Amino acid sequence: MKSFFKNYRFTAILLSAIIMGGAAGLIFGEKTAVVKPFGDLFLNLMFMIIVPLVFFSIASAISNMNGMKRLGKIMGSILVVFLVTASVAAILGLIGASIIKPIENTDIDALKAMMSSTDTTNQEQIPFLSQLVNTFTVPDFHLLLSRSNMLQLIVFSLLFGISTAMVGEKAKPVADFLSAATAVMMKMVNIVMYYAPIGLGCYFAAVVGELGPQILEGYARSFVLYLILTLLYYFGFFTLYAFIAGGKVGVKLFWKNAITPSVTAIATCSSAACIPVNLAAVRKMGVPKDIAETIIPLGANTHKDGSVFGGVLKIVFLFALFGKDLTSIPNILSILAVSFLVGAVMGAIPGGGMIGEMLIISIYGFPPETLPIIAVISTIIDAPATLLNSTGNTVCAMLVTRLVEGKNWISNALKNKQFT
Repeated sequence: MKSFFKNYRFTAILLSAIIMGGAAGLIFGEKTAVVKPFGDLFLNLMFMIIVPLVFFSIASAISNMNGMKRLGKIMGSILVVFLVTASVAAILGLIGASIIKPIENTDIDALKAMMSSTDTTNQEQIPFLSQLVNTFTVPDFHLLLSRSNMLQLIVFSLLFGISTAMVGEKAKPVADFLSAATAVMMKMVNIVMYYAPIGLGCYFAAVVGELGPQILEGYARSFVLYLILTLLYYFGFFTLYAFIAGGKVGVKLFWKNAITPSVTAIATCSSAACIPVNLAAVRKMGVPKDIAETIIPLGANTHKDGSVFGGVLKIVFLFALFGKDLTSIPNILSILAVSFLVGAVMGAIPGGGMIGEMLIISIYGFPPETLPIIAVISTIIDAPATLLNSTGNTVCAMLVTRLVEGKNWISNALKNKQFT
């Protein structure tokens, strides 16, 4: 019980602050605008550190990968499995969100009045290729120092990290500096997060004071939607993946050994903390040691189907809040792509959740004040998201083994006594 409280302590404090802020907003209405500056202070602190955090964390992660040697076939199989399962999660999440809409009949005028910087009008039409260029690059370096160009900053950081890794030994001081700077930035984030309950509580009070129960109903609908998606994906698609990996025997193997990793994921709310349990589980499923010890640690950082669901939910939530069209093909494709990037790619970066939320705001042009709104979604879906993120790695290990070892991998494992 003590360990459980320790793992959920900050989440409980944050949720309590948000609930108290929401209650204050319902009781005092527009008068809660008086505490909004305390929420703005939290936002400004986060925005001050987001640009260096993104650069150092991404560049450091890439530049220090030069020592990671993997078998080509295993890594190729892992890449295929991770891409396919994350894409399935994004599509399923979007279908679910189109059926159970997070927010309906919202007072957009009240929201605009509160967030005066919002521009929900269509941007000037420019050629597709020019738009593509502008999406990934900027014409001058100093423009990378703005949070408005987050995706472009990520591209620059990736290139910088790759270049550092390719230079090798000569660039080791640079790689060490990036690692140290990342640690410093993450410590700054930790310090700022001590203020998060106050900042988010005050800001949420102001939001609810302006929008009333509409926003609370939106969170309730979002949480119900996420639980439905979780149950469907956990019982339905995990079973399907296990069947693809090993037929009926694969399904039995998976569910026989999936309970402990699942309970651990819910209890710890941490994919990293589940690594030892997941390793033991996949070995009992007959996954070879080299595959198990590659995919489980890698998956804890980069394979996050639950976070992909969360990415879809956050984007759709903001689209509904600001009255943006969810039915157009370009918007559908962009939601799928961004949610995949937010969930499956940003998870590999320290502080990736926050960076992912900033990426959503940057790409779609939402005002910075929407960051706390989608941060609440991250908090309320934390446990079920970890369940899908972490336990999903075990069934993906079975799929990778099927690709690497062939369709008879289970019978071969039985012959070789690989089950432990």
